[in-house]
Amino acid sequence: MDAVSPRPVGIAVWDIVRVDFPFADEARTRRRPGLVAAIPAMHGDFAVLWVVMITSAPSGRWPLDVAISDLALGGLDHACVVRTSKITVLDARLAVRVGELSEADRVEVRAGLRAVLKDALDE
Repeated sequence: MDAVSPRPVGIAVWDIVRVDFPFADEARTRRRPGLVAAIPAMHGDFAVLWVVMITSAPSGRWPLDVAISDLALGGLDHACVVRTSKITVLDARLAVRVGELSEADRVEVRAGLRAVLKDALDE
């Protein structure tokens, strides 16, 4: 049986990372910040991250978007929101940590993720 891989060095849940985030409606990616929501234990030589999209939302806000209140802590240079309705799984080796989400914003993101995953989490 394979040994469980350690978590990626220097990346934790609630970190903001730069990644190539896939578009939902096109077969391409865009370099952007994302929020690490989970780091499942993996077997083999690599780990994956569950990453929630962060966007400047020029096309408007979505339900369950959470405005990032401390841009400097997050390593961000302009107003952004965590779009809890968009999550992807990425190879942790492709992520670069740039900051972290504030404690206050974590409360709102946690509530948004619970709402999005409600059907999967209900018994």
